[in-house]
Amino acid sequence: MRYPDLRKRVTAVARKAYDRGLVAATSGNYSQFDREAGLMVITPSGLDYGLMAPEDLVVLDLAGHVVEGDLPPSSEWRLHAHLYKMRRDIGGVAHTHSPYATAFATLDRPIPNLLIELQMFCGGAVNVAPFALPGSEELGEGAARTIGDRKAVLLSHHGAVAVGESVEDALKVAFWVEDAARIAHLALTIGQPRELEEVSKDLPAEY
Repeated sequence: MRYPDLRKRVTAVARKAYDRGLVAATSGNYSQFDREAGLMVITPSGLDYGLMAPEDLVVLDLAGHVVEGDLPPSSEWRLHAHLYKMRRDIGGVAHTHSPYATAFATLDRPIPNLLIELQMFCGGAVNVAPFALPGSEELGEGAARTIGDRKAVLLSHHGAVAVGESVEDALKVAFWVEDAARIAHLALTIGQPRELEEVSKDLPAEY
């Protein structure tokens, strides 16, 4: 079996995201990319996270050709592929439907850059990619175009995508995004918060 360690890592991330409420039922998908081989290890389509085992994960190339796996890959594999193609620094992707971040996505409203942590770990406000059908080339293209050099992007009326050097790093970003969205929601119920760019000219570089 190819990539036994990567399979375990991606499975562990998927279960952690489910346990922490970043997804419901079988939604969301996670992957790790082996850039040297041009292959990604991705969660399968529609499998319960409580039942998912490392051997259930699928290995495929960026054109969608399955190299190893008995189950179909996530229908969002194109989203992951576009991100890996666009930026060489991306080694892991976490696509979640976390409630507060997704609430902003349903409004086509960026998560504002209110927190130092969002600036440091994501690069600033989390922008919204244009609406496209799940699993489509257009969804992947729009997400890759919108994310720019940041570490997260919202998918209009869909969810959130976080990236990192590894799938574990991507999950950390996903947690920061959801936390920032929750705090922004609370702040907006009280008043009109100012974004960091308005209060400081010396913003820290992202970690």
